[in-house]
Amino acid sequence: MGIGLGPFNLGLACLTEPIAELDGVFLESKPSFEWHAGMFLEGARLQTPFLSDLVTLADPTSPYSFLNYLKERGRLYSFYIRENFYPLRVEYDDYCRWAASQLSSVRFGTSVTEVTYEDEEGVYVVRTRDGDVHRACHLVLGTGTPPYVPEPCRGLAGDVIHNSRYLDHKRRLQAKESITVVGSGQSAAEIYHDLLGEIDIHGYQLNWVTRSPRFFPLEYTKLTLEMTSPEYIDYFHALPERTRYRLTEQHKGLYKGIDGDLIDAIFDLLYQKSLGGPVPTRLLTNSALIEARYEDGTYTLGFRQEEQEMDYELRSQGLVLATGYRYTEPEFLKPIRDRLHYDEHGNFDVARNYAVDITGRGVFLQNAGVHTHSITSPDLGMGAYRNSYIIRELLGTEYYPVEKTIAFQEFSP
Repeated sequence: MGIGLGPFNLGLACLTEPIAELDGVFLESKPSFEWHAGMFLEGARLQTPFLSDLVTLADPTSPYSFLNYLKERGRLYSFYIRENFYPLRVEYDDYCRWAASQLSSVRFGTSVTEVTYEDEEGVYVVRTRDGDVHRACHLVLGTGTPPYVPEPCRGLAGDVIHNSRYLDHKRRLQAKESITVVGSGQSAAEIYHDLLGEIDIHGYQLNWVTRSPRFFPLEYTKLTLEMTSPEYIDYFHALPERTRYRLTEQHKGLYKGIDGDLIDAIFDLLYQKSLGGPVPTRLLTNSALIEARYEDGTYTLGFRQEEQEMDYELRSQGLVLATGYRYTEPEFLKPIRDRLHYDEHGNFDVARNYAVDITGRGVFLQNAGVHTHSITSPDLGMGAYRNSYIIRELLGTEYYPVEKTIAFQEFSP
């Protein structure tokens, strides 16, 4: 049983659909598939190529591939002529919806309320809000990472929005006299670029503030990309826990940075708009948000410039938190916590085979293992590899080939 249906569990559903030996069902609380719909900005594309779809890197012949989706949509030749390997974000979402619509194992609008374990039968019992009861020998957790709100903004009054809801509130934001975007990654950059493009029309003051020392580009060189490999997972997973957590902080620029072309486009747009005079915008780095208040339609944001050790304030009518996502353990797992492994930091101690339970093959985890599997955990391109690995664990035999070595470099002497 899969709980949650983001791209990773959806990929698992596609890959297990033709396997007669597996009887699976995938439950999702939302009424239909949805993948970051609030960030479907015009022209926004994936940061990974189309080969990182739901299935291709595990099974290039799968009927659920992105290329087959394009063929059925009548866009395969157009995509070929486009000569761009990176699908549009809205296009990828439509592809996932197309794949989900063909699966017999997917159940939308189904919220899991509790998971227990029956020792006699050796099965997990999954209860839903509708009163349904399911029994499964194995669970695959794919509930994803919910939007992260910084502590100073929790419970904050007003109409502050997280970037995941940006498009739904864009027009209301642009009616304000000032807008501040807080964050440093791709989403913050896309929102800033989008608002900057229409700053002349609406006349607002636009601020972009980040805690990072600079606006870091995503490192996307080919030898760095070899860190999304089975060899690097083996290397990283075997490191001491304290070392892995230290590296997790250092690796953020490998998967949380900004597309280099977008950084250049922002500079070019600033230059273009500055020809007519000063642009009403500020870009501030090294600034940690430490306080936030809301009164009479205005936010007062307290920042600390960390290199100068200096506090300052910004006032803004609109506030966008482009602060990313963080994994939160689902409440429905409480009854089986004694069957799950945790590390010294209180996070899941994810085994090399992606299991988190005491048997080592009963409960598997999708996309919440940066601290154990490094940057491969959120990487779309490694989703098919992880699912091939999980399927091998479920069956006890290798249904899809699981790569062991792909890198030219060595990570350990």
